Amino acid sequence: MYIYKHIPLFDAGLVLAAWLIGFHLLMLVKPAMVQGFLQKFPRNQLLGQIILGIGLAWFWLLIAPDGFGTLSALTMNLGEFDKAKPILRLLTPIALILVTLSVRDFLAVRALGLLGLMVASPLLEAAFLKDPDSRLLVPVFAYALLTASMFWVGMPYLFRDAVTWATAKPQRWNVLAMAGLGYGIATLVCALAFWRNY
Repeated sequence: MYIYKHIPLFDAGLVLAAWLIGFHLLMLVKPAMVQGFLQKFPRNQLLGQIILGIGLAWFWLLIAPDGFGTLSALTMNLGEFDKAKPILRLLTPIALILVTLSVRDFLAVRALGLLGLMVASPLLEAAFLKDPDSRLLVPVFAYALLTASMFWVGMPYLFRDAVTWATAKPQRWNVLAMAGLGYGIATLVCALAFWRNY
C-alpha cells in the first residue's frame, strides 16, 4: 500500500493542530513581526527558491525509481502515466533551475502554492474513510489549502491582496488569528479525544 495510506489520523491531527496553534498564536503575540514577514514574503526570492526546491524535491520522491530504499518510500503509482516517470525525473530538476532563474514575480507565493498542493494529499489520506465525524476538520482544512494553493500558483497577487486586507485593521487581524487558533484547538481536542485509534 502507498505510504500515505498508513498515516494515522491521530498523527496528522496533532501535526495540523500544532501548526495551526503555533502560527496563529504567533499572529496574536507578535503581530508586527508576522505582518512584516507576510508583506515582504511575495517578493522574497531566496525563500521562494528554497520553498520551490522543497516542493519539487517532494514531487521527485513521488516519481522516484524503485529499489532505492528510503528514496523510493514515497513512490506512487501514476496509472496510465507511469511510463512518463523517467521523463518527469529528468524534467523536475531542470524545471527547478529554469523557474528559479526566470521567475522573478511572486516566486515565493507560487512555490508556497506548490508546497500546499503537496501537503494536502497526506492530510486527505489520513482522514479518508475514518469513522469519527470530527475527522472532517482535517479534510476541510486540506480542501481549503488546495483551493488557496491553486490560486497562489495561478494568481499569486491574490496572496498579496489577502495580506493587505488582513493587515489593514488590527481588529480584522485579531479575528483571523483567533479563528485559526480556535480551529487548531478544536483539531487538537478531537485528536486527543476521538482519533487515538485511527
